[in-house]
Amino acid sequence: MGTPEFAAKSLEQLYRDGYDIAGVFTQADKPKNRGMKLSYSPVKELAVSRGTTVYQPNTLKDKNALEIIKNLHCDLIVVVAYGKLLPQEILDIPPLGCINIHASILPKYRGAAPIQHAILCGETETGVTSMYLSAAMDSGDIISIKKTAIGENETSTDLFEKLSILGAQLLSETVAEISKGSANRVSQNPDEVTYAPLLRKDMSPIDWSKSAHEIKCAVRGLQPWPVATMELGGQTLKVFEVDVTKTSTGETSGSIISYGEHGIEIACADGTVIVKQIQASGSKRMSAADYLRGNPIKRKNDEA
Repeated sequence: MGTPEFAAKSLEQLYRDGYDIAGVFTQADKPKNRGMKLSYSPVKELAVSRGTTVYQPNTLKDKNALEIIKNLHCDLIVVVAYGKLLPQEILDIPPLGCINIHASILPKYRGAAPIQHAILCGETETGVTSMYLSAAMDSGDIISIKKTAIGENETSTDLFEKLSILGAQLLSETVAEISKGSANRVSQNPDEVTYAPLLRKDMSPIDWSKSAHEIKCAVRGLQPWPVATMELGGQTLKVFEVDVTKTSTGETSGSIISYGEHGIEIACADGTVIVKQIQASGSKRMSAADYLRGNPIKRKNDEA
């Protein structure tokens, strides 16, 4: 059970490991691009290419989904970024249980956006957790964890790719352990629980009153959506890259300190950041220096 590319990596690993995939559950097809043509999820594309039957129920809370799963006679249910909670009636079906690959070091960052929130919160390490599913979100017993460092310039997009590969590796090891009856089972510490809810569009505007480090984390963490933004010359610009400086100024947060080939230097709570890569509405991503050539800005005391 899974939907995005992150989950497709895990499904591909199960195929490589030689398991008999009884069926694949994924979210409903969604309209895409200008033609609004219905498109398959990455998981469905992979399953169809391998000849596996795909199921796309609108809900798992009715008898129809329950009967489908019972009739598959599966030993184990694997859930990776599916997007739906499994009711207890389904969790009780497979004899070896239901497991999940979650993109954080549980119990930290339960929820829908653990990768982004790890970066937004300034973490230098994250990982993937395999666990047994329970009725409450991401609260089941931990089987195993794989950890990895978060690079200082790594974006959520970068980390998605890295953790999808790490998650597939962990799933392979976890299913093998379950097959041998040697899988661990450790309860989560409720005192260490944190949450990572879905991102919102209103998180985009950069808050220049924050520290340079916090601003850089926001720019990295809000990719690929909703993307950090700034106002400049009456335009809203998407911001994809900033550098942190050691410059101290007495200027108000949000004031433009300098600009040119190096980018746009803007004051913040504890110094400045240099905006390096931006995108204007209807345009492509470009360096701030290139943008300035066609869109000159005013003087030092202007505000972003």
